[in-house]
Amino acid sequence: MVLNSKGQLTIPADLRAKFGLHPGDEVEVVEVGGTLQIVRAEGAESRGQRLARRLRGTASGQDVAGMSTDQIMALLRGE
Repeated sequence: MVLNSKGQLTIPADLRAKFGLHPGDEVEVVEVGGTLQIVRAEGAESRGQRLARRLRGTASGQDVAGMSTDQIMALLRGE
């Protein structure tokens, strides 16, 4: 990995997948025994928590009352 002029680096895709890191995840760089480690920020929301927070309240029960699951899914997919 190469550190760019802004002090940024790219975590390889295979490592992001292995450790479940997604865009928007909060991480910290900490020094442990003379080495740097990338760790999840304590108390940071997971990807699922961020998605749930963003979607919460976007549809009311009234909007989907009486609809089947298939109808709701079609609505969400824009079909």
